[in-house]
Parts: sequence; structure tokens; C-alpha cells
Amino acid sequence: MTINHAGKRDFSSIPDAELDDHGLIECPVIPLREAIVFPSLVTPISVRGSRGLTGLRAALNQKSTAIGIAQRDPSAINPVPEDLYSIGTELSPGRAMRLPDDHFHVLTEGRRRVEVVEVIQTDPYIIARARPIKDVRRNAGETRVLMQTVESLLRRAADLNTTIPDEVIEYMLNLTEPGLLADHVAAALSLSFDDQQRLLEMREIDRRLQRVAVLLGQEINVLELKDEISNQVQQEMDRGQREMFLREQMRIIQTELGETDIFQQDLNDVREQIMAANLPDEIHERAMKEMSRLNIMPPMAPEVGIIRTYIDWLTSIPWTKSSEDNLDLTHAEEVLNKDHYGLKKIKDRIIEYIAVRKLATSKMKSPILCFVGPPGVGKTSLGKSIARALGREFVRVSLGGVRDEAEIRGHRRTYIGALPGRIIQTMKRAGTVNPVFVLDEIDKLGNDFRGDPSSALLEVLDPEQNYAFSDHYLDVPYDLSKVLFITTANDLDPMPDALLDRLEVIEFSGYIEEEKIAIAQQYLIPNQIEAHGLKAARVTLEKPAIQSLIREYTYEAGVRNLDREIASVCRKVARQVADGKSYPRRVTANQVRSYLGPAYYTERLAHKSHSVGLVTGLSWTYDGGDILVIEASVLPGKGSLMLTGQLGEVMQESAQTALSYVRSRAKDFDIPYDDFENYDVHLHLPEGAVPKEGPSAGITLATAILSAFTERKVRSDHAMTGEITLRGKVLPVGGIKEKVLAARRAGIHKIILPADNRKDLEDIPKELQSDMKFIFVTEMQQVIDRMLMAAPRQRQRDKDREAEEKEHKDTEKSTTMAAS
Repeated sequence: MTINHAGKRDFSSIPDAELDDHGLIECPVIPLREAIVFPSLVTPISVRGSRGLTGLRAALNQKSTAIGIAQRDPSAINPVPEDLYSIGTELSPGRAMRLPDDHFHVLTEGRRRVEVVEVIQTDPYIIARARPIKDVRRNAGETRVLMQTVESLLRRAADLNTTIPDEVIEYMLNLTEPGLLADHVAAALSLSFDDQQRLLEMREIDRRLQRVAVLLGQEINVLELKDEISNQVQQEMDRGQREMFLREQMRIIQTELGETDIFQQDLNDVREQIMAANLPDEIHERAMKEMSRLNIMPPMAPEVGIIRTYIDWLTSIPWTKSSEDNLDLTHAEEVLNKDHYGLKKIKDRIIEYIAVRKLATSKMKSPILCFVGPPGVGKTSLGKSIARALGREFVRVSLGGVRDEAEIRGHRRTYIGALPGRIIQTMKRAGTVNPVFVLDEIDKLGNDFRGDPSSALLEVLDPEQNYAFSDHYLDVPYDLSKVLFITTANDLDPMPDALLDRLEVIEFSGYIEEEKIAIAQQYLIPNQIEAHGLKAARVTLEKPAIQSLIREYTYEAGVRNLDREIASVCRKVARQVADGKSYPRRVTANQVRSYLGPAYYTERLAHKSHSVGLVTGLSWTYDGGDILVIEASVLPGKGSLMLTGQLGEVMQESAQTALSYVRSRAKDFDIPYDDFENYDVHLHLPEGAVPKEGPSAGITLATAILSAFTERKVRSDHAMTGEITLRGKVLPVGGIKEKVLAARRAGIHKIILPADNRKDLEDIPKELQSDMKFIFVTEMQQVIDRMLMAAPRQRQRDKDREAEEKEHKDTEKSTTMAAS
């Protein structure tokens, strides 16, 4: 059965049922199984069974109220009138939602108590005639005293029970109608079904208030008992900490009095430490050799501290202890999907690894993964999710700015203060031989006179060598082959080829706006709401508000700054909540602007009108991608090419290639050869403070130059990317997904791409491609035919040339006449 049109119904739009001549109302009956609806309260109910659902549907179709009556036996699916109590509530049904087990969840508003007088229909649903029950008030003074008693008990209960929102308590304390107060408190308490029905049947307000006061007292007794038990537990913990402190003081006093041989006790402790460490034979032999050296040394010898520290490291590093892998593919998939939105290819690769690990446990070598992508797209956090999915420990080392090779391999023990390198230190922190080990920011390793850390990593990240990793401090081989190494980087260019060859590169591209909205709604906003204590306030951000944050307050491929801005909005709302001021439950885009001030970024849109020498290109950036506006101008000169806007070497060469292509086809484009000798070409790329590099703007530069010479306007609703050759061939470029996202953000939905880049569209979500048009080209002529509009009847340079020739002739004529 389907219940329609209830979702948008407003309670106030349904009037109470009209009384007939006998003072009775006639309404459909909805049996109640799990809840009692009190008058003037909005209560969710569960409706199942054909009679209940048909009655609900009749009430909704007739836009009338219904009578909600509790069942004597909640297990009955289709109760008959004899199974129902005689007293219930006239209610107004509101929104209905179908649940998986074929029953409906309905939001209702109670109107008034009623007593069933007569049942006039039982099938297909029950219809009854009922008499409204009026509250009976016998003694106004006694009622006032009972109200004060209930209010006092309610305040006490609210102090002990923090689960009831403060707004609800405040609302109930402000009620002046005694019947409403009793009903509201009864609904707020966790009462049994029978207690609720008993309160509903009480007609006298004083009796009802008295019963509510008794129930409140019982609730307070239970809450006070819980509070007392909690305090006792806390006191026991404090006592234990005090005893531990006193014992430590006693130990120090004994040491001061010389009651024990400290050095000998320390040697015994070290020996026990070695025995308890369960070291491999080779390592155990090395530790006992160092122990023998320690035994023959005087207590004050400088070597004692060095050997003692070395043995501590040998015994504290995990040699054999490992965590058991959870190879359940379903569990792994659930964990990865719960923690991260999208990233299908990366998740598939992890699931594949677990699957192979499940089939070939001992034979498979751990892969060395490298997550590459812009900041904030979830590279490091995905490592945590992988560890959780596998049931392994997670450890992380940041390599940004590391320049010393000893940071990786450690210092030799001959140096004072020597320690193992970061790899061994982190393995100690992990406590197992098979953690998920994230080497963060591997592309930001440096090198100087102290060595090259990236070269030291070659052994760590090579499955053929890392089973016997050599740390300078330990000076014994350490097995890293069971570790699942994950490296992260923003850019592969700075990384040495030898290191890159050892990594399985997995690229993370930037998120599109729809993905960012989904991530914000599913992950960022709930986390920030909970972190700022706004869960009880039921605050959320509307979709336009999230779009405003994405477009006006962040400019990134990931979601790190978006998370930061959401936190800023939550702090503003939290302050309003803490001050007791009114606050928005659903934050709108306008409220975001009032909280955060003027927009940090203005949306970069392409130029609106078709123009000469103005072309929209596309570029890849660390933030994901951007549009690139190229301006070309032709001005009198000596045929030189001027380039401004911080163009890199490769881009300058692209501009030279584009100009050479245009010159080689000057006749085809009806450009006089003299123009290349008598006019300079100025190419400018705005945002001159930002360096620009790469060959992908080749066809864009050629289009701009050709437009400037022919004075043909360029279509403004297209963007393009592609490398050009001297013969006019269009070659493929990289970063297609990021460039397409940038064009879409700028409002451009027609993109010219090299034909060989057609395969890269597989990386672009289908929903994004639906409103985009891609034009694939192999020749520059195809770009020209598509982008350049019809040539003007007469170019401005031709007019200037004719005017100059006329002026020259007039001058010669004047000179001749003057001479004669």
C-alpha cells in the first residue's frame, strides 16, 4: 500500500472533526502499537496491518483527523474493536514514510482526548463515533501547588538528565495550562506503555498532575543513584592514582638511603628485558654480547649509557610480533566506503591486494604504493582506512624538508647522542612487524652535503632488498618486507627516476563540485557538528550554503580548506547557541556570507563576448586546474614576438612554434607577408605573478595569433588544450580531467581536445560529461574552422595601409605643385 500526499501536509490545515447533534465525532480509527499520542503534542507513530493502513489512508484522502487508540495486545497485526482501549486521542496525520518491513512511520499531532461510544464499521478499516473529553479542574489552589511541584521536580530531573534538550525543558516550564504541562512532561519521560495510557485516561487535571509528580520523583531517584555510582567510581580511580604516587616516593627514598645496589639492579633488569623480548637468535646473541661488555664496565664509565640505550632499542623494536590480517573483502570494502567518498580505482586496488593476500599469503610481496595528487584529496587519511580495513597498526612519517641521509638510516654509535633513523623509530612506535607505514610528502625530500635521503629510501622501498634493511645505529639487518609502505606526493617531477621506478603510482585527481558537496554532507559537516557540540542543536548547512563555501571561500582540488571553512561557520553558530541567542538550524548561503564576510575568491568565468585575439585555454595546476586566458595583439614594429606573463621556457617555445605555423600558412589565411615584417606580435597571459609552463597551450596560442592577424573573432563559449607542431598536428597533453573540471567551473561546456586524449574521458564522471561537449581534433585547421568566425570585409590594418598610402600620395602631389 502506498500513502500519497502526506509528506507536504501541514498539521494546521486539517481542522478538528465537527460535532454532530449528540456532541459526537465520527472518524477513522488508527490502532497504536508502540506509542501514546497526547493532545497538543507532535508524536511519531508506527502503523501496520491492513486496518490501520487503510484507516490512515482514508484520513489522508479525506483531509480529516483520525482517532488514535492504543492496542491492549501490541502484537496483534489487525486488531478488532475489542482489542482496543476505549479512550484515545483525536489526531491529525502528517508526513508518512514507508519502512522496509512494510509498515509506515507517520508524524502526528494530538488534538483532544476522546472516548469511543460506538463502532459503526470494522472493515476495511474501523470507523468509530467518539465523545471529546474535557479536562476537569476541581480546586484552582491545589492545581497551582501541584504545577509548582511538577516544575520543581522537572528542574531537578533536567539537572541530572542531560539527554533532554534545554529548549524542551524551558518550553515546558513556560506552560501555564496545567493539562498541557502534565501531558508534555508525561511525553518527555521514559514511561511504560501502561503508565502512558493511564495518564491519558485521567480526566481530572489534579490527579494527572499528582501522578506525573510521582513518576518524576521515581525518575529522579534512578538518576541520583546513577550519579552516586559514577562519583564512587571516580573516587576509587583517584585513590588508586594516590597510592601509585606514594609508592613511587617510597622507591626514591629507598634509593637515597642506599638500601639497594642501583647499578646491579639495573643490570638484572636489562638481563630480564633481553630474556623477555623473544629476540631472533642472531639479535639475541648480539644483545648478550653487549650485556657481557656492560657487566665488566665500572658504573661511571661513559660507555655504560651508550650500551644501555643500544640494548633498549634492540629489545623494544618488534622482531616477530605481527598483527593478524583481516582478509574479509566485504569488511574492507565497507570500511573504505565509510571513510572515503568516491576513489573507486584506488579502493579496487586495495581490495585486489587483500584478495591476492588471501589466496597467496606467504608468496606475495607487499606492494609499495605511491598516492599522487593535489593537497586535501585524502591521500594520508586513506592510509589510515587501509590499516583499519586490514586490522593493522598505522604509522606515519613526514619526509617534507628532510635533507640528511642519517634521518633515514640513523647515526653510527660512535656519535654522541646517536639514534636509529626514522624508519626504525617508527617501527618501534608501531609495535608490530607488519604495520601500514605512510611516508608522507616524499616529493619534498631535499639533499645537501650531508647526503641524499631519497637514495637511502631506495633500499627501504625495494621489495627485493628491504628484507635486510641496514640501519647505521642498529648495525644488524632488520626485515621490512612485511610492511605495507604507502608514499604520498603532490608532484612526481622532483622525484629521482630510480625511486619512482620502485613505486606503484596511483593518481588522485581533484574533486568536482558535486563530489565536494557529497563529501561535505556525508563526512565533513557531521564531524564538525559533533566536534563543536552542535549535535543536540540539530544544525546543518543547506546545499546552496555548501556551494557558496566551495565557490567563494575555497579554491582547491581537495576539501581541506572546505573543512576549515565549515568549522568557521560552526564556531559562529556555537557562539550563538552558547550565548542563548536564536540561531539558524539550517544555515543558508546568505548566512554563510554574513558569518565569513566578503568572498575570498570571485568565480573565474570566461569572457562573454566573441573577441579578436582573446582565446580561453586550459591549464593544470596543483589546485587541480584552471582556465587560461590568452591575449594576442598585433602592433606596428619590426616583426618581433613579445611574451609577457611569466612564461616558462617550454611555453615560450610553444609560442614560437605557433607563430611559425601561422607564418607558414599566411597565404592560406590571406595575410600579407609584409605584416610579419612590419608588425610585432604581443602575447600576454594575465596573472603575471603566477609562473606558467608546458606545451599544452600550443593550439590556444596559435588561435590567438591567427585571430590577431586576420582580425577574425574567436568564439568565447569554447576552451581548448593541445600541443601544436610546425606542420599543424595536434598532439595529446596531460591533466585532462582537471582541465575539464576547470572549464566546467568557469561555465564553459564546449572543449576542444586532441583526438589521442579521448581515452582520458574515462576518468571523468558520467554525470559531468552529460552537459559537456567534446570536440576531438588532429589538425590545427580543425581548430581554426571551429573557433574563428567570418573575417571582416576590410581589416583595420588594410584601412590604415590605404590611409597611409593616400597620405603619402597627397604629400608627393603637394611637393610637386610647390616645386613647379
